[in-house]
Amino acid sequence: MSAEASAVGPAVESSEVVPSAPSPLIAFWHSFSANRGALLAACFFLLLLVCVVFAGWLAPHDPIEQFRDHMLTPPCWADEGVRDYLLGTDELGRDILSRLIYGARVSLMIGLMSVLTSMLPGIVLGLSAAFYPRRLGVAIMRVMDVLQALPSLLLAICVITVLGPGLINTMIAVAVSTLPGYTRLTRATALAEIGKDYVTASRVAGAGTLRLMFDAVLPNCMAPLIVNATLGFSSAILETAALGFLGLGVQPPTPEWGTMLSAARDYIQRAPWVVTMPGLTILVSVLSINLIGDGLRDALDPKLKRGA
Repeated sequence: MSAEASAVGPAVESSEVVPSAPSPLIAFWHSFSANRGALLAACFFLLLLVCVVFAGWLAPHDPIEQFRDHMLTPPCWADEGVRDYLLGTDELGRDILSRLIYGARVSLMIGLMSVLTSMLPGIVLGLSAAFYPRRLGVAIMRVMDVLQALPSLLLAICVITVLGPGLINTMIAVAVSTLPGYTRLTRATALAEIGKDYVTASRVAGAGTLRLMFDAVLPNCMAPLIVNATLGFSSAILETAALGFLGLGVQPPTPEWGTMLSAARDYIQRAPWVVTMPGLTILVSVLSINLIGDGLRDALDPKLKRGA
């Protein structure tokens, strides 16, 4: 009996259920939520998205309506403030809060479309340069070197000068200025993946070049591209605001944060809230997107996870 018991004992122990590993989505959330700054930034960004989607319901006034009796009215907490204008009014009597809410819609739309417009061609060009280094690679990278030789804002100004100011042209200008970054990152990441065994096995199995590029290599390049796109989103907002401040971006009376700063620069001493409100909005929005990018980097790249 003792021999039987000893024989049964290890079998019982080996049959213990091993806890399964958490799903990738749960693991991603745990890694992302461990970064408190990124979590708070994500909450603010969600609030910003709510303002973008429900701007028509949340804005107390029409963003271009002028209240001539309340020009340069201070915020409601000031001595001469009015409750109807929580953040005050600008030099034309327009409600600043309403213009900030509607301006978020314009700025975020330009940032998103600029990132997509530059990221998608950048992926194609980067993969092409990695898979055809002797034919296309040299030509593509030399063009990217020429574009990257100019500061991104200066390149955007050159594009705007050729195309003219406006909403669509601002998206194109920002996209052109950020294209080299996505192309170079995709090429570098793809070159690191091409020599790995799974790519060789796919090639031996008869996979074509397009399948290798977009089915085998590209999914393993997405983590750094997503992080770079997040940080590029904040850069696009800054460049849009800079172009609007210079009068080359979105034109009045369309509410846009950079345009609001440009119109209010003559009233810095007389009515500082006209400059402070859009400036703080740009600062907090860009900071939150950068913090989200840091959280995504820690969550998507195992080598950079906290505590590793």
